[in-house]
Amino acid sequence: MSIYILMGVSGVGKTTLGKSLAKHLQTPFYDADDFHSEKNIQKMSKGFPLNDEDRESWLENIKNAMQSWEDSGGAVLACSALKEKYRQHLKQSGVSITWIYLYESFETISHRLEQRSGHYFKAALLNSQFETLEPPKYGLHIRVDDTAEKTMHKIMKKLELPEIGLIGLGVMGKSLALNMASKQIPIAVYNREVQGSEEGVARDFANSHPDHQIPWFDDLQVFVKSLPKPRNIFLMVNAGKAVDSVIQQLIPHLDKGDLIIDGGNSHYTDTQRRAKKLKEKEILFLGTGVSGGEEGALKGPSIMPGGDRKAYDRVGNVLEAIAAKDHQENPCCTYIGPGASGHFVKMLHNGIEYGEMQLIAEFYQLLRFRLHYQPEQIADLFLDWNKDMKSYLLSISVEILRFQEKNELLLDKILDAAGQKGTGSWSSIAALNLGVPFDTITTAVMARNISAEKELRLTFAEIFKHTEHFLEISEEELFKAYKLASLINHATGFELLRAASSEYNWQLNFSEIARIWTNGCIIKSGLMQQLSELLKDSAGQHVLSLEAFREMIETNKSSLAFVVGKSVEAENPLPVASAALNYFWNLTSATTSANMIQAQRDYFGAHTYERTDGKRGEFHHTNWSKS
Repeated sequence: MSIYILMGVSGVGKTTLGKSLAKHLQTPFYDADDFHSEKNIQKMSKGFPLNDEDRESWLENIKNAMQSWEDSGGAVLACSALKEKYRQHLKQSGVSITWIYLYESFETISHRLEQRSGHYFKAALLNSQFETLEPPKYGLHIRVDDTAEKTMHKIMKKLELPEIGLIGLGVMGKSLALNMASKQIPIAVYNREVQGSEEGVARDFANSHPDHQIPWFDDLQVFVKSLPKPRNIFLMVNAGKAVDSVIQQLIPHLDKGDLIIDGGNSHYTDTQRRAKKLKEKEILFLGTGVSGGEEGALKGPSIMPGGDRKAYDRVGNVLEAIAAKDHQENPCCTYIGPGASGHFVKMLHNGIEYGEMQLIAEFYQLLRFRLHYQPEQIADLFLDWNKDMKSYLLSISVEILRFQEKNELLLDKILDAAGQKGTGSWSSIAALNLGVPFDTITTAVMARNISAEKELRLTFAEIFKHTEHFLEISEEELFKAYKLASLINHATGFELLRAASSEYNWQLNFSEIARIWTNGCIIKSGLMQQLSELLKDSAGQHVLSLEAFREMIETNKSSLAFVVGKSVEAENPLPVASAALNYFWNLTSATTSANMIQAQRDYFGAHTYERTDGKRGEFHHTNWSKS
């Protein structure tokens, strides 16, 4: 194995980066300063630079040691090696050397040395080092103008050592692996071998992309051993039992400080459990939401990592490199918070997505079958709406409405029974557990459930036939209704985030969450861009209370009520739009019907109630029955 020598003037970071590289390579680290004679150390401590005669014995000591290092499996050495003749002396050892030249400006290094304490090298000697320095014309040249973590990332890329290993080469896994490889992030991949169903997956993937030279494995133990320590392993396997199974298989091969990143759609409670289990074994864990589908994973998704901050600091540069970019070219990836916050935020993202998809579908249905618009007309209308909304989901709906198969609209050939993977219902359950109103998203989940009852719906459609109604609703009214319902759907989502942040002490940054949802994900929109700015200074406010939306809400609320009312009259369901309207009327009502509920609860269960003419927190019970 090669001896890796990090060279350069004092203060350039040879020791810090050398120790980090040694960890990655699982080899010993040595500092050339430890091979100086006491005489040399005393000379430098008094402010006198070493001459070539002083360095002869020093270089000889290092050269002899290097021969033994190679025999024992290699090493990393931090050594100034400023002159070419010093480097030639070390080359005489006959061992394989990989030179890594670290460099920065005199001013920057001088400032660093002035901040350093407890080291015998004096900043005043830096002049002599720069005068002596003869940069090599070979090896890796690395400018140390960034954090140690990011500089380490550059070194790993140059050395082409796997900085991260990815398990699971399904659609998303393959796309993420190619995304990393295209960003010059050294990556190794593994996929299990299952006879008859998953054979040669990793091999075929690597062979079909020869330009990237991705190391592939079908043996888990060999794959893990190929990764430099501390290891970073990205899981892209199906949520649920598969994640637990892979983690269980990995644990015997991992060491303290290794990191597992779960990039699937795991339930946040599973993430909490896994994080606790791995922490006991001193293995780091990041529950990481990834949104954007196959195309997003390949070109740049929105990434939501939560868990150990130390873990994010280690791989954040990788995640940020593969993420989509916002309008200011910042990565759509941020540290979400501790615990299971990353997967919770991804779950809520999908909840908002459910609401937005159902809302668009409802307005399509109303336009097509009650207002008798042709699909091409609806596409044109949605395209016009999207000049304002800038919504990804509206944009793809336009394309769907125009997609022909054999000169017929493909949409008309798709069965009207919506599937789901659970994240929408998970967010509804979380809202129930946290006591948060979640009208639109829960209704969207229920709408999918009822759509799945196709046979039952056909039966009832024959029994209870709909009456044809003539409807007249302007496009302006429709758009105002849609726009307000969409805002309300987003507002309920952010309220759940606020409740979870408080309950679990995650200290979520709502502005940052909105920002990373401005690109790369399914719910990216102009509204999300607006929220990313508005929530910077209004993190504690309900979205509907923000001054920026006040005029729009006042203008559009009557349109939402009108459209919902007319649609109900016409026997046409608008479940999410109706839920949005009911949520809004409830939220803006000074008095609700809940006093009747409290009286009923007290009547049959003596659950007590508070009084309007008493103090909050004082509870009363009445014997209601006259018998």
